[in-house]
Amino acid sequence: MALTEKDLTHVTGILSDEQTVETTLDELRESLSPAAYAGETILLNMGPQHPSTHGVLRLLLELDGENVVNVIPDIGFLHTGIEKNMESKTFEKALVMTDRIDYLNNLGNNLAYCLAIEKIAEINVPDRAQYIRVIIAELQRLNSHLVWLGTHVMDLGATSLFLYCLREREYILDMFEMVGGQRMMGSYIRPGGVWRDLTPEFIPALRKFLKYMPPKIDDYELLVTENPIFIDRTQGIGTITAEQAVDWSVTGPYLRGSGVNYDIRKAMPYSSYDHFEFDVPLGSHGDTYDRYLIRVQEMRQSLRIIKQALDNLPNGPFRSSDRKYVPPPRAELGASMEAVIHHFKLWTEGFKLPAGEVYVRTESPRGELGVYLSSNGGTKPQRIRFRTPSFVNLQSIGVPAKDVLVADLVAIIGTIDIVLGDCDR
Repeated sequence: MALTEKDLTHVTGILSDEQTVETTLDELRESLSPAAYAGETILLNMGPQHPSTHGVLRLLLELDGENVVNVIPDIGFLHTGIEKNMESKTFEKALVMTDRIDYLNNLGNNLAYCLAIEKIAEINVPDRAQYIRVIIAELQRLNSHLVWLGTHVMDLGATSLFLYCLREREYILDMFEMVGGQRMMGSYIRPGGVWRDLTPEFIPALRKFLKYMPPKIDDYELLVTENPIFIDRTQGIGTITAEQAVDWSVTGPYLRGSGVNYDIRKAMPYSSYDHFEFDVPLGSHGDTYDRYLIRVQEMRQSLRIIKQALDNLPNGPFRSSDRKYVPPPRAELGASMEAVIHHFKLWTEGFKLPAGEVYVRTESPRGELGVYLSSNGGTKPQRIRFRTPSFVNLQSIGVPAKDVLVADLVAIIGTIDIVLGDCDR
């Protein structure tokens, strides 16, 4: 039976005004194949549900039997309005909202936002703070990849590795608590540096972790890399070529799995990444299996970076001494009225940034995380906009998903590594 306009409206589930309905239907008409209108394929809603995405995703599938013809992603179920809410807060108070964009890269989100503030204000960040930021950012990358690996393999039917990955993640969260006061959403990275210096127990714990972790990654690979079931479910599945990946503007392990050597830590180093030696793992086939290998190798490289940063950690202050933007040290508050007044004004009125606009980019565990910041010279952002990797990478899902089986979709979604909070801002 041929597809009708009533069928289109029903399958999209639109409950909005007439103009929005027509716009959405126009987009849908362009995405569907002629076979859909001839009744030769079927339309199926996958979701809204929570597969491998750390949030709610809905996919509209066009199917020929069990084979995928088209995939149209539908987001917006987790919309938080973070960007507009940040514009109603002072620059320092808005920082806490960056943690909530991507809960698996909350400290990395802090870093990108702080880099934007520091660029527009020309704040000089001390070397010790730069190295601490690198250590924390790479621990956050390990944390993210551990959650990704455990959930990805579990989605394909294996459960043991999920428990092992979360076991190792606990060590990382404990270290975050040592320096930031809590395991997640600590807003540890602040404009001008970090909230406080590394605590006495942090460095011994980190050195112990650096010895503990490499054998665990070896164990993961023994379980997965040459597992015949995992290979059957991933090799040759969900392929995207280097040209297609570039055309769709994808970044991160998703892009590097197709063999494109682009890592912002190397291409445009920030926060002292140019001080460290590390390799950028690349795939050769652009399939689901290659994207798995990339992330496992990235975990090893993160450990390598952390060891270098820890061994060469500079002495000195952990935060800028520019009192125009940075609160006075806590120790001064009990001895100096000027320090108390300065602290009070920064946390009530906030600091003013020079008028202008900047864009900075960092390498999050999922790809390029960019921050556009516009200031009108006041104490609040005039406009702030995040270029999040999950949002950009998700739009290309129809490319690797074309002509695969429905059962392979979850594996493909998993290796794109989507966090829906990263999409819906």
